[in-house]
Amino acid sequence: MTTRYRVEYALKTHRRDQLIEWIKGLLAVPFVLHSQPTAAYNKDADALTSMASKSHRRYAEILHDVEDLINDHIEHQKHGTQERSKLKHLVPSVGTFFTPLFLEKAFAYQDRRRRISSRRFVPPSFNDIRLTLNTAQIMSLVHGGPLQLMTFDGDLTLYDDGQSLADNNPVIPRLLQLLSQGIKIGIVTAAGYTDGSKYYGRLYGLLEAAKTAVIKGELENPTLVILGGESNYLFTFDPQSESLLRFIPRREWILEDMRQWTEANIQALLDVAEEALRECVANMALSAEILRKERAVGIIPSSQPGAQKFTREQLEETVLVTQQIVETSSAGKRLPFCAFNGGSDVFVDIGDKSWGVLACQRYLGGIEGSKTLHVGDQFLSAGANDFKARLACTTAWIANPGETVQLLDELTDHARLKD
Repeated sequence: MTTRYRVEYALKTHRRDQLIEWIKGLLAVPFVLHSQPTAAYNKDADALTSMASKSHRRYAEILHDVEDLINDHIEHQKHGTQERSKLKHLVPSVGTFFTPLFLEKAFAYQDRRRRISSRRFVPPSFNDIRLTLNTAQIMSLVHGGPLQLMTFDGDLTLYDDGQSLADNNPVIPRLLQLLSQGIKIGIVTAAGYTDGSKYYGRLYGLLEAAKTAVIKGELENPTLVILGGESNYLFTFDPQSESLLRFIPRREWILEDMRQWTEANIQALLDVAEEALRECVANMALSAEILRKERAVGIIPSSQPGAQKFTREQLEETVLVTQQIVETSSAGKRLPFCAFNGGSDVFVDIGDKSWGVLACQRYLGGIEGSKTLHVGDQFLSAGANDFKARLACTTAWIANPGETVQLLDELTDHARLKD
């Protein structure tokens, strides 16, 4: 029993999104009832067309009902009674909705692209639902906006893991288009540097393109900020600076609650996290080095010859163990923190992306969560540093930089259709 519990919960539950899994379960019923796995394409075309039509209708009806449940949850939020909403009872982990979600229309859009209703052997998948939720959020922002701020993760959102935002990246012209429309852009990343030149090294393609656009008169006073270390270091785009970034002193942008983060408490939390990481390194015999920064501590692969890379399971175990130890410590109760799996390393940062996005919103004039969209690739409940952004604003969950490009094109398409 204990072993099964650990397998089913500790290693699997934290890798799921409960709302998506619940919707996936709802859509499985019409798939089972209406799919035609024995039909032949060349002999049963009418039956397959009828199957697709019935499946589409039932899927759309279900998502319309889920849309109504979300609207009911939002009404409860307005009165502070969200714990009593029907959706909260059905999906206890569901959080805050900043806008309604146009799920029925979004499904119609995604069904045209992904042919979900036409499938006979593969039911609506996690990715089908994830992308439908993204589309529903985009539609809601376009129709209920205006969208004023978009924030992005870095690795695996704007560029491939461990790479840089090079000048040939297809996302750059799309970001420049947003800036030209007056939409503010923030890059909220785990990378924590006090030197703007290091961020330039990761983002030079976008920064140089923005500088060129300013010189040509294509952009006028674009608002582009970098919030590093999750919520610890703020830089703003400055075409006159050598690194094209200007450091903003912490006192000029931090939230009132962040002013209570004393240096003693910060170092105490990092001490606990470092000790937990050292225990993981020893217990799993990891080829790792401890890296301690001003407001973060983590493990990175050893630079010694023959050192082995971390496996995914080792990274996840390290995150979960470290998170539990820090959460239950007295230091962890005094400060927010984020323990996350970076793909090839594990870090614990002071603060998290909810604080980072909220700080961007405040610094840029008090932008509301309903007019902000955060785009990232890590939204699982543990070991994922985009997850907490859901506390600050609307979000879109992408799987790779290519999906970010598609999302921005989708945003443009829906805005054009509205106009």
